[in-house]
Amino acid sequence: MLDPNKIPEQISWSATDSSAEMAQKAKAMCIAFWDGADKTAMRIDLWTKDMMVDEMADFYYQMLMSMADTFKRATQQEEMGEDMKKFAKGFFEKFKAIQLKEGQ
Repeated sequence: MLDPNKIPEQISWSATDSSAEMAQKAKAMCIAFWDGADKTAMRIDLWTKDMMVDEMADFYYQMLMSMADTFKRATQQEEMGEDMKKFAKGFFEKFKAIQLKEGQ
């Protein structure tokens, strides 16, 4: 559902393999597609207006950690996967430090 300014008010999803009977609510979603011919990534990023900044940082941290695991599994590049996780942890720590500083 979009508001008059085309900002999502609500995001819901369901999956045929899910054990949930009802559609599940979410505050944000990111979907990426790889165009092999053009060698480009296409993305759809949506978040509701009630998604808090700290939730967005946590969401991105978890996505980065997940992408690191996927990259490691797909490429067998252990060191690169660990580098990605280090970046994700540094990103999240820096975000938390900024939040603490702004909260003073």
